[in-house]
Amino acid sequence: MTMSEATQAQAKPTNKLIIAISSRALFDLRESHQIYEEQGVEAFSAYQIERENDVLPKGEAFSLVEKFLQINSRLDGEPRVEVILLSRNSADTGLRVFNSIEHYGLNISRAAFCNGGSPYRYIAPFGCHLFLSTDGSDVRRALEQGIAAATLIPGGARQRGDDTLRFAFDGDAVIFSDEAEQIFKRDGLAAFTTAERASARLPLQGGPFKGFLEALQQLQSEFRPEQCPIRTALVTARSAPAHERVIRTLRAWNIRIDESIFLGGLPKGEFLGAFGADVFFDDQPNHCASAAAHVATGHVPHGVANLEE
Repeated sequence: MTMSEATQAQAKPTNKLIIAISSRALFDLRESHQIYEEQGVEAFSAYQIERENDVLPKGEAFSLVEKFLQINSRLDGEPRVEVILLSRNSADTGLRVFNSIEHYGLNISRAAFCNGGSPYRYIAPFGCHLFLSTDGSDVRRALEQGIAAATLIPGGARQRGDDTLRFAFDGDAVIFSDEAEQIFKRDGLAAFTTAERASARLPLQGGPFKGFLEALQQLQSEFRPEQCPIRTALVTARSAPAHERVIRTLRAWNIRIDESIFLGGLPKGEFLGAFGADVFFDDQPNHCASAAAHVATGHVPHGVANLEE
């Protein structure tokens, strides 16, 4: 192979599933962030540099990232998953973050430190399928780029007792478009139910997490079903007869969900806890607040439920 051919081979897109995560989602940086907000960037930098060898506490997404990276040890050949760190820190102040990554044994080697700027613009060049952050404005910009993204709600993380990685998703405005939810918001439940019954055989359009779910299923397909370390669940407020369109849509997309829970308006939190979700994605802020009492939760600021009044 010539040098040119080697360079082209390295530049070709890989078949990895790639998650981008902010440093404040991976680690608990509340203390230093408060210093940044109250005293400014110089005080923040001095604080971080002085403590660069102090290990940071685990953040909301730490357990999720740890389980995600463990998938590589279960498959032969090249790594199949990767985590990219995206941070508003400078490389200088970010040294504490990388020292903590090394301490915990996380295999994260690629990063973008933006020195106060928004890192969302590097999500697409890194080829990321999902972006998790605590900054809602960065998440919205990622969604505008067509990338699945969510704002992690503080306080929802739980340490799960096994190595199985469990993703849970709301349906409308997350996996699917918000076309049906618009009818519900505008005309009420009866009109929504009538419309969904009439459109039962018409697949819904894709939402912001469709691509991530497809990539996740591709990764699942590399394992025998009984040995797969990833499980997915649809947890939706829909109930019969509005369930049929969802089932037929997933069938038309050739996407398999491991568990589907149609709650008919019941609170989702206890069901998510029973599933053991490592993270749950929902577009409705009130649903996210309820779910965060039970599991790590990501708000997806997309669709009619998130339009500014």
